[in-house]
Amino acid sequence: MFITFEGIDFCGKSTQVELLRNFLIKKGREVIVIREPGGTEISERIRDILLDRKNSEMKMETEFLLFSSSRSQLVREVILPALKKDIIVISDRFHDSSTAYQGYGRGLDVEKIKQINSFAISDVLPDVTFLIDITVEESLRRKSLKSHSELDRIEISSDNFYQKVRQGYLKIAEDENRFVVIDGSLKIEEIHNIIIDKIMSLNRGLNNEN
Repeated sequence: MFITFEGIDFCGKSTQVELLRNFLIKKGREVIVIREPGGTEISERIRDILLDRKNSEMKMETEFLLFSSSRSQLVREVILPALKKDIIVISDRFHDSSTAYQGYGRGLDVEKIKQINSFAISDVLPDVTFLIDITVEESLRRKSLKSHSELDRIEISSDNFYQKVRQGYLKIAEDENRFVVIDGSLKIEEIHNIIIDKIMSLNRGLNNEN
């Protein structure tokens, strides 16, 4: 299985990724967890460029193409080989992030983004994508718990940008059957249980594993 998690910053994706990883390992499955951008030596170097606040002059087209380059390396070096070995892959963000952030958020042509996404991921689509949906107001509240120096180049974007990204995610989820939209204001355990129920329904074999 290939499982991805999406949502605006501070929605709680990383927490749910770790909980799901631990659940699947207890079920006896081999699991790889990756993040975007990143996940390979080359992709991590690209991540440093993308998130460095010193790169404030980065153009949105450059931003998108760097994300795509990082993703292309990740797919071919990690994701595809793992899936061929029947290893479950969980990714904290994937190509839908580019559609939401650089397409709907930055205003780049969404259709062009989809075309480049398809080329970058070699048609490797997730089996299921969990969208942890929170309001921008809640994202800002959670962000306020961090010091400004801890925030990366994208996390310091405007509230209006995040409103567009959130609406973009909801639009993508309407168009893609693989999406499961979850209210991110629920308790951590409640969100985890929704995720587990979906995973179990998709992979009946897990019911027979310890």
